[in-house]
Order: sequence, then structure tokens, then C-alpha cells
Amino acid sequence: MPERALKVLPVTPEPAGVPIDCRNCGAYQLCMSLWLKTGDSSLLERVVKKKQVFKRGEVLYRMGQSLEYIYVIRGGSVKTCINTEDGQVQVMGFHIAGELLGLNAIGNRQHNCEARATGVTSVCEVSVDRFEELAREDPAIQYEIFKIMSAEIRHGQELLLLLGKHNADERLAAFLLDLSRQFAQRHCSATEFNLSMSRSDIGDYLGIAEETVCRIFARFQDEGLVSSECRHIKLNDVERLRQIACHRPFRDL
Repeated sequence: MPERALKVLPVTPEPAGVPIDCRNCGAYQLCMSLWLKTGDSSLLERVVKKKQVFKRGEVLYRMGQSLEYIYVIRGGSVKTCINTEDGQVQVMGFHIAGELLGLNAIGNRQHNCEARATGVTSVCEVSVDRFEELAREDPAIQYEIFKIMSAEIRHGQELLLLLGKHNADERLAAFLLDLSRQFAQRHCSATEFNLSMSRSDIGDYLGIAEETVCRIFARFQDEGLVSSECRHIKLNDVERLRQIACHRPFRDL
């Protein structure tokens, strides 16, 4: 069965000359700091070295690889994971269009996880050296970077709380609400979207067995909270999902 397209909601008009596929990007304010200040779009081309497309399963970067680029997801989705010493894989996060990857490697110039496309994914590769040079020169760019990193730190803290204090039903409900908020921020439907990750990956991320994830999804459907067709999900009762998640926002950026 062909995968359904995401429902995209109308967006407010952008300044003239801004590419349409940039308007929902996580690096938008960084680029606009350069563009609006100089009026020179060629400056962006010198920072964004190239645009890449990865097929499902292809690796953007591997654990231990030297940091060269910050990756900005233009379309598609990526999962980040760590290979443990005993050969197991721990999913660290799922990332959709508009998010930045690789910021956590700036400190030691080495990636501490693997990033793999979960579907056809297009990205901008931003030169780290040029990125840092511009950040040193422009306080506005520094401020935008601080905001992005602050959001990532808060997300990590909320994930620890979710895993430590919530049961399996609450974790899955919070996970779906988190995706809902992310899609809403990108001007897509907050109640109807595709899950790019497998049930196994969801369970790994949330610290519960794949069978438990499938069982909870089935119960949520029986209770009318969600509708599911393959990987296409529709949230029918967001308020009830919030009640199950104990009204604790998982990622309220």
C-alpha cells in the first residue's frame, strides 16, 4: 500500500526570496540572520556546502566519525542510535524535517552516535568550520545556537523523566503527543501523520518490548484513541492521550 502524504497546513507568508523548503527548517533563523543582515544569498551557499539525499537505511554518519558537517533535515526522517559493547543497538532519538543533527559532536569533534535514514531523506550539509566562524562573529547566530541546544538538553531531561517515572501506556501516549507537537511546529497536521520508525525501534527508544508496543497500539485503537493503517496514524482523542500521559509534556518546545 503506498504511503500517504503528510497533511500540510497553511503557513504565513515569508519574506520575498526565501526558498519554500526552508520556511519550516530548524536552521531557518540562523540562515535568516545571515540573509536579512547582508541581503546576500550567496553567503548561504558558502555555508551550506551541499544538499544530499539518503535512501531508507543509509547512514549519514557513524559513531566515532570525525565531525565535518551539521546536518539539517529538509525532508524525511532520521533515527540516531548507539551500538553497545554487547552488540545491541539503543535508539537515542527520532528526527524529522527541520531538525539539526550533529550539534552534540562539536565538543570533541567526533560523532558519539550513528544517524540512519528511516525513509527517503534530504538534508543540507552545513560546514562546521564555517558555521563556528560565523557564530564567533555574530551574536545573533550564537543566540540561535543556544536556543537549539537548550531545547535538546530539555528534551533529554524530559526523556529521562519519562523512562524513570512512567509506565508503558504513559510512555507511548507521551511519545505520540511529542510527535504531534513536532509536526504542528512544522505546519503539518498534528493529528494525522506517518510513523517512519518501526514498532521495534519505538519500543527500544521507550524502553519497552516490541510486543508491548503492539499490544498498547491495539488497545488504543480498540478504545478509539487512535486509528492506524500500516504506519499511518490518526490521533482521534488527543485529550484522552494527554490524560494517559498524566498531563506531563514530553517535549513542549
